[in-house]
Amino acid sequence: MRETLRWGILGSANIARKNWEAIKNSGNGVVTAVASRDAAKAQCFIDECQAEVPFPDAPRAIGGYDEIVTADDVDAVYVPLPTGLREEWVIKAAKAGKHVMCEKPCAVDYETLKGMTDACEENNVQFMDGVMYMHSDRMPELREALDDPGNVGTIKRIASAFSFCAPPDFFGDNIRSNSDLEPAGALGDLGWYTIRAILFVMNYEMPVSLRATMLSTASPENSPNSVPTELSAELFFANGVSATFYNSFLTENQQWLHVSGTKGHLRVDDFVLPFPGGNLGFEVSNLKFVQEGCRFTMENHQRSHVVEEEANNSQDAQETKLFRTFAKLALSGSPDGFWPEISLKTQRVLDACLVSARNSGELIKL
Repeated sequence: MRETLRWGILGSANIARKNWEAIKNSGNGVVTAVASRDAAKAQCFIDECQAEVPFPDAPRAIGGYDEIVTADDVDAVYVPLPTGLREEWVIKAAKAGKHVMCEKPCAVDYETLKGMTDACEENNVQFMDGVMYMHSDRMPELREALDDPGNVGTIKRIASAFSFCAPPDFFGDNIRSNSDLEPAGALGDLGWYTIRAILFVMNYEMPVSLRATMLSTASPENSPNSVPTELSAELFFANGVSATFYNSFLTENQQWLHVSGTKGHLRVDDFVLPFPGGNLGFEVSNLKFVQEGCRFTMENHQRSHVVEEEANNSQDAQETKLFRTFAKLALSGSPDGFWPEISLKTQRVLDACLVSARNSGELIKL
């Protein structure tokens, strides 16, 4: 069995620059080719990345995508293409025996993604989405803290938000405001993370119903239809837990997760892109109300949980672990079905939220 996975990158999206370095630092991966519709653009991408994070052998540039999905020197493809274009190339890659790392949102809808993951399963290749925080060492710590009955107790409420304030030209030039390329807008770009976080807290139990509110949309001249730019949703689970999330291109950076229960609450302030400094943490609080005659006191019983892990593409950063874990699975020849399963669950919730939001907050039963 080979020890190094050979990667091909389909497209020169900005996020691919970050993942170029993550592959380099993974220790078991190497980029061998980059494809773009224009070979010169692919070469420019390679030259700029090589200048900053060089591989011993520079990857080759390819014009068009067909060659890279059948290339003999490519074992896996990383697909940061716009969501509206992914289906064709993921399926072609799978049929060519290439493992697939897919950016999020993975597809325009559940049925499309099911076809993509089925193609990967039929050809015994690994499918995984690019949610980096899933591979952080903080996640097992979160799971352990949530499962400890002395921390949160019985979970009753989950809340999450992920947003950024986009510049004005974003709504004319960026693909995330184009309904052909990214039809779910802010819900697809940001909601994939908040929905996944809620599902993680719930051990991937699906909600039984939900409703979503479209707070704002954008309709640039180059977009056939409007796309969500601000949206909130409410999810309801069979055991009585409720969850809410908020995504927006209109409010400044925030990326938090809050879990409330019968004993206390847990808070993560940077669950998507960790703050730098080498320590990833979260807080567990068990506040206590005490009355002594005329004096009312809320005692702050808060505990910090920290794991040592650096951000920004270091050798132990979550994005590096994403590619390292993927490579181990791909090289083993035994794909892990957990990863496509949770992608499908995330997509199904996202689709239902979009339907509800477009229908004035209609309650959708899953």
